[in-house]
Amino acid sequence: MSKELDQLSPSLIWKYFQEICKIPRPSKKEEKIAAYLLAFGEQHALETKVDGIGNVLICKPASAGMEDRKTVVLQSHIDMVCEKNSGTLHDFDTDPIQPYVDGEWVKARGTTLGADDGIGIAAQLALLASDDIKHGPIECLFTIDEETGLTGAFGLDPDMLKGRILLNLDSEDEGEIFIGCAGGKDTLITMNYSKMSVVSGHIGYIVKVSGLKGGHSGDDINKGLGNANKIMNRLLWESTHRFDIRLSKFDGGNLRNAIAREAEAIITVPKRFAEEFEAYAKNYHNVVRHEYKVTEPGLMVQIKATDLPDYLFDVATQERLLNALYSCPHGVIAMSADIPNFVETSTNLASVKTHDNRIEITTSQRSSVESAKHDVANMVVAVFNLAGGKSVHSDGYPGWTPNPDSEVLDISRLAYQKLFGNEPKVLAIHAGLECGLIGEKYPEMDMISYGPTIKGAHSPDERLKIDTVQKFWDLTLEILKKIPAGK
Repeated sequence: MSKELDQLSPSLIWKYFQEICKIPRPSKKEEKIAAYLLAFGEQHALETKVDGIGNVLICKPASAGMEDRKTVVLQSHIDMVCEKNSGTLHDFDTDPIQPYVDGEWVKARGTTLGADDGIGIAAQLALLASDDIKHGPIECLFTIDEETGLTGAFGLDPDMLKGRILLNLDSEDEGEIFIGCAGGKDTLITMNYSKMSVVSGHIGYIVKVSGLKGGHSGDDINKGLGNANKIMNRLLWESTHRFDIRLSKFDGGNLRNAIAREAEAIITVPKRFAEEFEAYAKNYHNVVRHEYKVTEPGLMVQIKATDLPDYLFDVATQERLLNALYSCPHGVIAMSADIPNFVETSTNLASVKTHDNRIEITTSQRSSVESAKHDVANMVVAVFNLAGGKSVHSDGYPGWTPNPDSEVLDISRLAYQKLFGNEPKVLAIHAGLECGLIGEKYPEMDMISYGPTIKGAHSPDERLKIDTVQKFWDLTLEILKKIPAGK
């Protein structure tokens, strides 16, 4: 274990967080972390079970004198977003995450840290392993595949949980308690192209956009961050009209719920325009660096001469693709009229991928208003319909309607005020939380979501603020102590 992290408090949470970092847990590949949880339950002689979809539940009886308290469910997801910097050698299927302390933060070396939601898992394990904490009966629910499809929450057995109070440990701003979230859906587009021979008299270039922060497509969508797909496409669209470039490859972004931070294209340029194109690309780099000088100081646009590619997109598809990507909405569509400074509706141009004879574009839409979610998804479809693309929607997931009269909200607010001397913020979040789906299966469930401060989630800049982990832990223990008697 890291000697740096060994010195942090609360020690038991950091111990389990480091253990979790050693276990590969990409979305849809949670077998190793699930096996670890099952072994943990057996080791501590706790009732442990797995439902049909693969979610794990570990139950712990009440501590002495707390047997009459209501059962509380603590919930986190066991998968993590797997993103790394382009120069980092790391296999997420086999290699451990390497956490380290950098000032007041814990970070990972060149990859996502997995604090989303590894720190929630660690808190649950610390609670299950402890023998000196006052609590009523608890159920620790560990769900699979939250990041790429909410599969665990969708497939959760409706008879699995006895508790009707749920603490979701998957929020990322200490001092904020969430009582609602946006619903979401994905819109996936396919465009076919014909392979054409390389034009004589052209030379090849690789174009790269890099150095962007990326980030969560819900939490960070209103922060003015750059989208590598949009920045790349702007250069390609202009260069097509100025220099008659031809496109062979466009690969940008990766995950549906992450803002694209890198993109790469392979193009050819007529030799007669090569010098002008290089000058334009250099100037474009300076232009976009200036536009994003506050939010994206690391932004780079680079070109490099390369061998000619084996083939090109046909001209018509290239034109339709670049027009559609330019027109495709990205970012905040509407702010809430009810909640100050709260994003109501947004869309993310997540990835563009070149495959054999086809281009696949992934977008995701979010809204706390169900009708608006469908509206913005249809907006994306309409853009690509004009370009001849074929679109399909995912099933999507529901939002979580706030309940300002929640009993557990009152308990947590009073607990926070007692511990820290000030009121927490009570908010809804633009990101999707599993609470929406859990609430569908358990309509009477009383839920809140909270957590320590995590910045840069879903990117290699992910970092966990050390002092907020202690506050997160203290709040959890105080809430459990104040849960009232009842069934």
